[in-house]
Formats: sequence, C-alpha cells, structure tokens
Amino acid sequence: MSIIDYSDASFPVRDNITEAHNRYWKRLASPGNWLTAAERIGVAKEIRQARSCELCSKRNAALSPYQLEGQHDSVSDLSDVMVEVIHRVITDSARLTKAWFDGIMQQDLKIEQYIEIIGTLVHVFSIDEFCRGIGEPVRELPDPLPGEPSHYRPANIVEDGDGSWVPMLSAVMQPGPESDIWEGKIEGNVIRALSLVPDEVRSLKDLLIVHYLDDEEFMDLEKSPQGTLSRIQTEVVAARVSAFNGCFY
Repeated sequence: MSIIDYSDASFPVRDNITEAHNRYWKRLASPGNWLTAAERIGVAKEIRQARSCELCSKRNAALSPYQLEGQHDSVSDLSDVMVEVIHRVITDSARLTKAWFDGIMQQDLKIEQYIEIIGTLVHVFSIDEFCRGIGEPVRELPDPLPGEPSHYRPANIVEDGDGSWVPMLSAVMQPGPESDIWEGKIEGNVIRALSLVPDEVRSLKDLLIVHYLDDEEFMDLEKSPQGTLSRIQTEVVAARVSAFNGCFY
C-alpha cells in the first residue's frame, strides 16, 4: 500500500496531517459500505481524470451543461453513471440540479452508492488539493484490497432528508451505533449529507480536525485552527475558495 510522506515537501507539514492522510489512504484501499475497494480506487482515478475530460471542458464552456451529450474520458472500469456523477461534481458542481440528480437515480445507481461516491470524492479531492497547495504532486493511489462491501444501512434515517435530495440521519442524533457522530446535538446538513453511509462522516470529521477545526469547535468564533493562521484569516480564505467554487453555503 502506498504510504503518504511529506517529509521532503517544500513546506513543513504537521505530523497530524500526514497521519490523517495515511488513515484515509488505508480506508480508501479497503471495501466500503456500498463500494468495493476497486470501485473506490476507481472513483479516485476519475476524480483526477475529470479535469482533463474533453466532454467536461465543453460543458463548462456551454451556457448550459445539459445542451451537450457525449462520453466522458474515463480511466476506470466504473459504470457510465458513476463516471458522470464524479466528473460533474468535480468540474461543474454549481450547476447541478434536482432534475440531474433524479435522472442519475433512474440509472441503476443505489442512493447509498451515490453517497459513498460523494464521500470518497470529498476526501480524495481534499488531500489532492492539499498536495497542490503546497506545490507537491498528488500521491500515488493505494492498491485495492479484496473483500465485499458491508451493505450497512443505519437506522433512524429520515428518508426525505428533511427536504434535501438524499436520505440522512436525524438532525438530533438518536441513541445507537451512530451516536458518536454528533452525540445528541443538532447537526447541520453539511455534515448530515453523508450520514446515510456513517463511516464517510467519521472520516470526513477526521480530516476536518486537521485541515480546519473540530466540528464541536466550529461555532466558537474565538477558536483558531491548528497552525499559523488566525480564525479570521482562515475564514477569509474559506469564503474566497467557496465563492470561487460556487458553493451556495
């Protein structure tokens, strides 16, 4: 398995960042809840490929991405619908619509698989962007391990997602196997969005702690992240990046 090492990077990288990235790389190489390890690695490959996909480039330049049909430049054995999800979210997320999502769900893709794809995308993209941000090449992907997905689906799921596109765990966590995720408090939809596959939330929060802030500390505006930036500086950067990416939050 590939081990992430930043010891030779141009900028010093905290040990806890390296450790968190390695924890996720180990998880990426393992079967998930709804995807095999090979499929998870395939998602990671498509994340990196999307930026050079000719169809995605043409759609980005079009007034509407829905004007253009075609085949994505794929580098994996994933189904066409999985590749469409990955490439669109990476290259044109600000213009995704409920009609697009409903169409995806009619193409033999389980909603749980969709959530695990999005979770994998969020994690791999975050680590890749960290590498680009410090002027380092993206890290080699690990080899997939054998095994089948667990097909675990939590109880206490709000099927209509309280109006969201996807089912989610209740905003007020109930006692049970998922109670560690947000421990009884009311949780925001940014975190809840992946909760149909609880392990995606757990690993997301593991990265959030080292990249930004612990979820429990977020509303304490006097709390600064680890590292040298103040909280104000951090939020300025976050707001600028969010605006650039068309994030409606």
